[in-house]
Amino acid sequence: MSPPNVLAPFHLAIPVDDLVTAAAFYEGVLGCCRGRESADWIDLNFFGHQVVLHHAASMSGGEAFVNRVDSELIPVPHFGVVLDNVAFEALENRVRSSETDFRIAPTMRFEGRIGEQRVFFLQDPCGNCLEFKSFSDPKMLFERDHSSYE
Repeated sequence: MSPPNVLAPFHLAIPVDDLVTAAAFYEGVLGCCRGRESADWIDLNFFGHQVVLHHAASMSGGEAFVNRVDSELIPVPHFGVVLDNVAFEALENRVRSSETDFRIAPTMRFEGRIGEQRVFFLQDPCGNCLEFKSFSDPKMLFERDHSSYE
């Protein structure tokens, strides 16, 4: 894992009921740069961290919301961290040895494309979803690819 004095970029996915308006605020007001996107979500470089806006038509009702990302149904909201490959594998092994259930088992996402990454999800005892990821090429965290990520 990274030493405590080395900042690792965080990843935060948040629901928004108007993706266009939300993106305009984050990009126009805060100066965030847009990365990968689909019709339902937009990656943003939020001061060196990865914030993802996920469209949620209705944000009431208390039911869990999921969004499809590269064939997986991803829980929203969730938060997490981007780790280097060594730290990711160490954490994956630690989770496995603890016999904790994965919400989404370790997998490769966007294989062979910009943003290729290993990822897994956990759920804490309070129901919060956490995502842990490691990019094949760490420089691709905010790189854009104009192909579909559906």
